[in-house]
Amino acid sequence: PRFGVCGGCSLQHLAPPAQIASKQQALLDALRHIGHLEPERVFPPIAGASAWGYRRKARLGAKYVAKKARVLVGFRERNSGFVTETDHCPVLHPRVGEALGDLATLIASLDIRDRVPQVELAMGDDACILVFRVLAPPSAADADRLRAFGAARGIAVYLQEGGLDSIRPLDPPGVALTYTLPDFDVALEFRPGDFTQVNFEVNRLMVARAVELLRPQPHERVLDLFCGLGNFTLPLARRAAEAVGVEGEAGLVARARANAARNGIGNARFFTANLYGALDAEPWLGERFEAALLDPPRTGAFEVLGLLPRLGVTRVVYVSCYPGTLARDAAELVQRHGYRLVGAGAMDMFPHTAHVESIAVLERR
Repeated sequence: PRFGVCGGCSLQHLAPPAQIASKQQALLDALRHIGHLEPERVFPPIAGASAWGYRRKARLGAKYVAKKARVLVGFRERNSGFVTETDHCPVLHPRVGEALGDLATLIASLDIRDRVPQVELAMGDDACILVFRVLAPPSAADADRLRAFGAARGIAVYLQEGGLDSIRPLDPPGVALTYTLPDFDVALEFRPGDFTQVNFEVNRLMVARAVELLRPQPHERVLDLFCGLGNFTLPLARRAAEAVGVEGEAGLVARARANAARNGIGNARFFTANLYGALDAEPWLGERFEAALLDPPRTGAFEVLGLLPRLGVTRVVYVSCYPGTLARDAAELVQRHGYRLVGAGAMDMFPHTAHVESIAVLERR
């Protein structure tokens, strides 16, 4: 009902099958016009069973409107900084999406109602956390109100007084957030501020597709660049002789190592390295790998592409959140490094939005 006003979604005028078809075409257009490439195969798009209630990570604005003596909680309006006036959001997981009105009422009841600019949702397979960004410490009465709200809905309340490092549970020790990849007998634990995919169902399908396309053999070693928490590294380690993950954020690397230990995976190693900087001294650069997975941010992986043939990589799976940089990087691999674009396809990680997630596989000639 708020489509056209709320900036969270931009494609609700299209039925979900038409949305994913348009994203598939956007990917192919980018490959054609930016990379001057045609994939040998176009993979069927990956989509979840439902386009609703999928979102388990989100950052919501909160605003106390003095003239109306009320609080608004939601995504920002399209083309403005105002918070959308709504009491529910059907793309958020129902545990929070159906409680936006109650959440707004809660914040309006606080003594610091005008000092809460943001609420962040972080949800695992079971546990749900709401992180309240607070610009002033909540009073004892505020803490009681937050505590009661969380207890009534089975939601753990956290506070954030500064940067990501300041996120803490209102009542220690807090709860553990985990998500599972059942096909690989892997469970990953993460913190509220960590990057994880927002759509757990599509993430499972994506990981399975990536491993299928990369075809790691029991005698092979696999390199995972931009590995994060080990979302791909640990499943790959279940199939390969060894998987090596490299990530720029030290905290994510520490949690990837902990996840490997928690899952009893002894053939996964992780390193911290700035993949956009000089890499001459990195120990893993002296090793050989048969296959590699790239899962970079929006800016792409251009800086590390030249490493792949040098390390012996013959198969590459590239997971992308922006078709433009995927097309640019695929063209570099094909035209300068001797790979061919075997296939590519879109993934509907964010239904109802214009965000295009995609996956491509390349093999060295």
